[in-house]
Amino acid sequence: MTLLELITGAWAIEPDKLREIQAIYATHFRGEKIDVAAIEARLGRPLANEQQAYTLEAGGVAVLRMSGIIAPKANLFMQVSGGMSTQMATKQLESAVVDPRVRAIVLAIDSPGGSVIGTPEMATAIREMSAIKPIVTHSDGALASAAYWFGSAANAVFISGPTVQVGSIGVVVDRSYRPDSPVREESIVAGQYKRLVKSSEPLSEEARAVVQADVDYVYTLFVDDVAAARGVKSEQVLERMADGRVFRGQQAIDAGLVDGVSTLDALVEKLATDPAAYSTRRKAVFAVADLPSPSAGVAPKDKSSTREKENFMPEEKAPITRASFEQDHAQLFAQLSAEFTTLGATQERTRIQAVLAVGEGLPGHEKLLATLAYDGKTSAAEASMAVLAAEKQQRTAAAAAHANDAPDPAKAAAAPADSGGKTKQQQLAEAQAHAKTKGIDLVAALKELGFAN
Repeated sequence: MTLLELITGAWAIEPDKLREIQAIYATHFRGEKIDVAAIEARLGRPLANEQQAYTLEAGGVAVLRMSGIIAPKANLFMQVSGGMSTQMATKQLESAVVDPRVRAIVLAIDSPGGSVIGTPEMATAIREMSAIKPIVTHSDGALASAAYWFGSAANAVFISGPTVQVGSIGVVVDRSYRPDSPVREESIVAGQYKRLVKSSEPLSEEARAVVQADVDYVYTLFVDDVAAARGVKSEQVLERMADGRVFRGQQAIDAGLVDGVSTLDALVEKLATDPAAYSTRRKAVFAVADLPSPSAGVAPKDKSSTREKENFMPEEKAPITRASFEQDHAQLFAQLSAEFTTLGATQERTRIQAVLAVGEGLPGHEKLLATLAYDGKTSAAEASMAVLAAEKQQRTAAAAAHANDAPDPAKAAAAPADSGGKTKQQQLAEAQAHAKTKGIDLVAALKELGFAN
């Protein structure tokens, strides 16, 4: 693709910014040297014409900073206009995903958009890689057009404050790029549409229809990708987000474009502390009322509300029930249900772990603790009391059994006697006399007298 084709092709960018870029390149095509210093002086900042590598923050969070005009490759366009290459940014993102030190990634974006070439591919890459490691988008300046196209593909989108610009979902082709060109073009072509559009001539009706069809096609890709990324239907994107408007701060949140407000440092800290909290994709949540039109002072009534369907008068206030809330605000209901389910599961898991941990210093009560852990109600403190009671009961029973097995001290002190009531001393004396009378040894005498066992 030539530079001219890039400039006159389809863009997802704020129109004023595109015209500024075209003015710069008009100088280039006239053969004049582009004064980079003068451009930087007019912008009030140096041109960021090199794609930055990601930085690794504490806690294993990679921050990939992307700013300026978006182009597919690093070339003369980036050198003069400043900005970023989707091709180079995607490579940096791929490197961060395979880096074992990286646990989560933040895309820090400040861009008004740019060329659509390479943008859908980058959005697809971000969406696929966000399933491998948590990826979150953050902007403190502008997240518009092509920048929002791929920025929304992350698992969540945050802005730093109320003045951040978000949205501008739309596609533009400005064919008035070289209206004053002195060059007269003459072409011999084959194919009906081969040179239908010329940069130096006004568009014919047929040419305009072809260009419009191309713009509409790219716009459809844009809308469908945002819908997939934000977990909503394309019709909702068209209705709420994609009329080309730029939203600021809370307006972007109400429109479902953004998930919340956070500084970049705070977001990095959250990801470092709990990257799993951003491992799943956030869904867009729309404000309860319809968004105001540019000419309206207040938001109109929610025309889909249950109250109107049930023919309530405007001044009546019907009670909100679970059924009416679910019907009127299905998206918010679904998100809250998912969040409460996740919270409940986390709390139950924590309770079970705490109950089972009670037995670490006091073994022998595993069966009791397993029963208490999975009864769905016993706390760790209650489990501790139950284990102590069981341990006390076991020790009391063991002491009683030991006492029952011990010999009777009174009986042990008494001398054992034979069946005739004679003591051992009497038996021995009688056996000695019997042995002397019989002339036999003492052992034989004891046996004859029945004293030996």
